[in-house]
Amino acid sequence: MNPKLTNICDICLMRGLDPHDYSNYAVATFAQSLLYTYEGKKDDAPVKPNWIVQNKKARKRYEDFLQDYDGNEIARQQVKREDLNLAIIKSEDGEIDYIPDQDVTFAQNMEKLGLKIDFQLNEVNFIDRERIRAKYKYRCQYCGRRGHSVDHKDPVSLSHNNDLTNLTLACAECNRIKSDMPYKLFIQLNSQITKINKKLVKYENALGTLQEEFKHRRRYLAAQVHLKGVINDPELNAIRKQNKQLQDAIDSLQSDYDDLRETRKTYFETGWKLARIKANKDII
Repeated sequence: MNPKLTNICDICLMRGLDPHDYSNYAVATFAQSLLYTYEGKKDDAPVKPNWIVQNKKARKRYEDFLQDYDGNEIARQQVKREDLNLAIIKSEDGEIDYIPDQDVTFAQNMEKLGLKIDFQLNEVNFIDRERIRAKYKYRCQYCGRRGHSVDHKDPVSLSHNNDLTNLTLACAECNRIKSDMPYKLFIQLNSQITKINKKLVKYENALGTLQEEFKHRRRYLAAQVHLKGVINDPELNAIRKQNKQLQDAIDSLQSDYDDLRETRKTYFETGWKLARIKANKDII
């Protein structure tokens, strides 16, 4: 069957409103361009919307709050969208005397609307963290670089599992990239870029060596300046020139390293996005 686009949101649908009583020129045009079925009243030109929430600032506060919810995996796992919509309807109708406010935290907004979330799911104690770090010798189990971050294989927001079998070691970068991505998907994507991961390790090792050498040369230069009692000296200037060349080499290597890291990050983000699109059959 052809996918359908409705001209009103899921909150209005929960209110029992009929899409055919309302027009939405933008949605109608969008549906037509994608060859989707348009569910709504058809108008040839844009019409002024009849907002349920008349105040523009209030509408913006609701929109921001919904975006916060959509971008929070822990919230979506603990609070169903239907329950969130019902709370918003009560807020819009005045049954709950509160409108979400961007000046307070997302958790506070949720609580004010009667929706509680437990954000304290990650409760790995200090001893267990040190055991994981020692077990994997401070090496990221995803890319091979140095790491200190104890990571949940299956995201704690999904599994609530703090057992040692669900823990591994990651570098800060892999930990951020993986975030709430399912472990199986992350491993699948990661297995396709083993050569890139090996390059990252080489970059890290080379940069570490060069940076240590640069620090050593700077200390040596400072010591020579102190011993000679002068700043401008042919021997000192030669050392400075060598240090400048080394710094240029480090900067160039760092730039290449950062480019590769950014490309890898984009690769994972794209893979995760495509997986979610594939799993989500709803057209909104």
